[in-house]
Amino acid sequence: MEVEVAIIGGGFTGLSTALHLVRDYGISACLLEAGSLGWGASGRNGGFCGVGASCLTHAQMVRRVGLAETERYYRDQWQAVETVQELAATEGFSLDAQGQGWYAVAHRPSAWRELEAEYEIYTQVAGYPVQLLSPKELRERGFDSRENYGALHIGIGFGLNPLKLTQGLAQAARRWGAQLYSASPVIAWEKVGSRHLCHTPGGTVRARHLVIATNGYTPAQLYPQLAGSLLPVLSNIVVTRPLTAEEQKAQGWWDPTPIYDTRRLLFYYRLLPDGRLLFGGRDATCDSPAKRLGLRAWMARQLYRLFPAWEGVEIEYAWNGLVCLSRELHPHIGPSPTDPSLWYGLAYHGSGVATGVWAGKILAQDIAGHRPQISALFRQPPRVFPFPWLRLHYLRLVYLWWQLIDG
Repeated sequence: MEVEVAIIGGGFTGLSTALHLVRDYGISACLLEAGSLGWGASGRNGGFCGVGASCLTHAQMVRRVGLAETERYYRDQWQAVETVQELAATEGFSLDAQGQGWYAVAHRPSAWRELEAEYEIYTQVAGYPVQLLSPKELRERGFDSRENYGALHIGIGFGLNPLKLTQGLAQAARRWGAQLYSASPVIAWEKVGSRHLCHTPGGTVRARHLVIATNGYTPAQLYPQLAGSLLPVLSNIVVTRPLTAEEQKAQGWWDPTPIYDTRRLLFYYRLLPDGRLLFGGRDATCDSPAKRLGLRAWMARQLYRLFPAWEGVEIEYAWNGLVCLSRELHPHIGPSPTDPSLWYGLAYHGSGVATGVWAGKILAQDIAGHRPQISALFRQPPRVFPFPWLRLHYLRLVYLWWQLIDG
């Protein structure tokens, strides 16, 4: 098969790229996914559609790209959320959207100062609609826990069903003419002349442009340009049985707005449309059936500790998957510095629902020759970690340090 653009990765970024290429610019696109569409983080995340796809502080961003480009970063993040809403509306698919914005809840009294600092940045620099809420005000809004020391409400974003978003993007892309292939792993890739050749067990795709949109599932041996520059990180989720209205009232939590706490190794949670509690966190650095069972039990203990009225409530589902970090601690969207026909959109640092979809739109604009004006932060190419074979050990040391300072 020969097309203008080959896309590797059938998640938010890949599907959005394919949709925008064929719909907005009439550019032929073929997407290749090793599993089923949305098999990776796109289909099994917590459904937090909001801002915050960088782990850099405001001060670090300003030092790296300047104040003007940092302000543009904040605007880009807001536009990313709007992109998801616009696509669902124009293409006619449901998101099971819940809540207005999200809460960052102080997990201890000293964390309140961090929220006050964020409030100043969001109001004075980003221009986001935000509110600081006392513990009492947060309880009155419909959330309480053993670690309620006030919250910052960020009025951008919402909760959604990530698999419905993935399926909606796929259906729209197909309707506009994109060719999407699941169960089609790229087992070899080469460039011959001006064409990228993606070899799969079922055939070869030849394309003028290649987009890598595999995020935390990027095989280093396949793409030497990205080898050693990405760090996959496990995120884990458990989901309870449906909670009755009486049970929700007993805990003082009935607000469906998504929530995360101020830990470095944060917990994130939300009430789903059928009343279940989704509870997620990052702590493990390796995966096996035995470790998965142990982690599920640990996650349940943390859930019961935070929400004592629900102690013993049955956990009916549990899963995990890989998010993706980079050395620079921010996403990378654009062309390879060594090959302008090779593109990538990845490293969303656990907050890729909105940014991943928006990245696909930006990549399509780039490939079509419309250089979109986005923050210079996103345009920086990924760099290799020092001694990249030690990345997992770096992560374990960081996790130990964060566990100490989280308290």
